Amino acid sequence: MAEHQHGRSTATARHRRALRWALAVTLAVVGVQAVGGFLTGSLALLADAAHMLTDATGIVVALVAARLATRPATSARTFGLQRAEVLAALANALLLGGLAIWVLAEAAQRWATPPEVASGPMIAVAVLGGLANLVSLALLHRGQRESLNVRGAYLEVLGDLVGSVAVVVAGVVIAVTGWTRADVVASVAIGLFILPRAWRLLREVVDVLLEATPRDIDLDEVRRHVREVPGVVDVHDLHAWTITSGVPVLSAHVVVDDACLADNRSGDVLDALGRCLGEHFDTEHSTFQLEPRTHATHEPPTHP
Repeated sequence: MAEHQHGRSTATARHRRALRWALAVTLAVVGVQAVGGFLTGSLALLADAAHMLTDATGIVVALVAARLATRPATSARTFGLQRAEVLAALANALLLGGLAIWVLAEAAQRWATPPEVASGPMIAVAVLGGLANLVSLALLHRGQRESLNVRGAYLEVLGDLVGSVAVVVAGVVIAVTGWTRADVVASVAIGLFILPRAWRLLREVVDVLLEATPRDIDLDEVRRHVREVPGVVDVHDLHAWTITSGVPVLSAHVVVDDACLADNRSGDVLDALGRCLGEHFDTEHSTFQLEPRTHATHEPPTHP
């Protein structure tokens, strides 16, 4: 049995600087929106401020998790604390879902007796929040493609941007028509926008925790590539999973020709397998157990 592994930072760790800047921008606006929400009486503005506060919390959790993930592996934790990033993404998903439910419940209570709302300051604060969201989205755009953790923060900021737009629209409607329930409608829109995105992120996190095959890895294609390596007869007991975003792992039992083992060419086969998976599937951590044809009789027939 042999293992191919190369030093590799996690996806979140590569984008810590962007996360720090996004955190600074977010915290700068949270205070302004919270004060503005209380002064204007706008639930939509308070919802947007609360959402930005969860953004900030999520980014802090992501940064802490990224730091923990850089700790070296030990005999007790052979992958170190890299899964801390996945747990942080789980926390973000739960925060998003909880916020959406709170906003919808508060909106239902306010529908019967909508309070007076100062539309002018409401619009001004919402525009400021929207501009801050655009800056944060630009900072996180690249990282969200690679990391579940960064994607969680990105989705929260995206939800905030939509929330800011909804607040602006509601403020304009109130200013023009005096219909204060527009603030409640905007709040509901924000909650309904957040909820499915929280669910999607939660599903992705659960897939990682249940060690599902990464979405960008087709095991049938992996099997085909492995079988094409010179000296390989077949492959079984093939597994692929994700430790954390950007760190896929693969293991397999590889049946090789008896002549390959007799001629001590197993090292060449292992090198070829490592190159194949690294080039075609971006899998740098892979473990292979080489077996002669005769060993197949010892394997249970249910192994894939």
